[in-house]
Amino acid sequence: MSLTDSHQFANENRISAGRQLLQRLHLDFPLLLGLLILAIIGGFVLYSASDRDADLLVRHALRFLVGFILMVALAQLRPETIRVWSPWLFGMGLILLLAVLLVGQAGGGAQRWLNFGLFRFQPSEIMKIAVPMMIAWYLCKTAIPPSPGRLLISILLLVVPTLLIARQPDLGTALLIACAGFFVLFLAGLGWKLIIGALLVLIASTPLIWNYLLHDYQQQRVLTFINPEIEPLGSGYHIIQSTIAIGSGGIYGKGWLNGTQAHLDFLPERSTDFIFAVFGEEFGLLGALVLLLLYGILIARGMLIAARAQNTYSRLLAGSLILTFFIYVLVNIGMVSGLLPVVGVPLPLISYGGTSIVTLLAGFGILMSIQTHRRLIST
Repeated sequence: MSLTDSHQFANENRISAGRQLLQRLHLDFPLLLGLLILAIIGGFVLYSASDRDADLLVRHALRFLVGFILMVALAQLRPETIRVWSPWLFGMGLILLLAVLLVGQAGGGAQRWLNFGLFRFQPSEIMKIAVPMMIAWYLCKTAIPPSPGRLLISILLLVVPTLLIARQPDLGTALLIACAGFFVLFLAGLGWKLIIGALLVLIASTPLIWNYLLHDYQQQRVLTFINPEIEPLGSGYHIIQSTIAIGSGGIYGKGWLNGTQAHLDFLPERSTDFIFAVFGEEFGLLGALVLLLLYGILIARGMLIAARAQNTYSRLLAGSLILTFFIYVLVNIGMVSGLLPVVGVPLPLISYGGTSIVTLLAGFGILMSIQTHRRLIST
């Protein structure tokens, strides 16, 4: 055997060993690789957006590590085990949401957290996974599309936690949970007539929603979205500065750590909800396209996993989780670009955050479980 052949043989052995390790850990390589790349990009952008705050970056990395451990742990569970635990997780989430309304900790004009001493916890994050799990669990018991009676109960399972979270108020999380539950219903065969009818009812009830459900600051966000120049130094300041930052990046960007809107303190919330504006300013249009491509690859892989799932529960849950991830990306980039009203939705795996990162990675752990255990069954 020549020296070249021996090197090639050694490389093939290393690749084979790596694949076997991922299979033993029930980790899907395309998803894992995409998540790690996004995590690295997020670290660089967050370091710049936080004015080189190493402590904040360490805290972010620790939270990502917790989410990664949870992702690996969930990937070990068989989809059947996750299905059995669905109603229990949903019930626990509802109890915690009620606890938030009664004894929750307030901050920033909202009552969203439970204080456990060593840490604060936002129970609404659980429902991003628990709601689609519960509806998928309920609908997989019979043939789909669901009957009118089962559809009505599914809608109730969706509406109750959504209203409890909107009551906190947390419109962004309520929107994501409503989308997660809706995607399960849509994938279960919800007819277009019902969807169009629901949209017409929603449009007709807009005056009631505006006057009785939306808070003053939420109404102001809608008005600001329509015309940010109404209060350029008030409610319109976020959108104006973020669009300036994105536009000033041009095609190639100003370079890492060279953004002016963020580092001169023009851009608010630059480490959290508006971090995409920092990214757009420093890496430009080309960087934004690469980031969108990475998100697109993850979403495409998730949809492929959903399509290949071996039972109704897995298909509905996997499809809902990855489509909700798509809504994360769409809403955040849309609001930072001025195309959607501002709501509290972070940029997935890039924005600084705690429970949102853990929840997202938990969802990908479930996707990996569905994919890798499908392989085991098929073989």
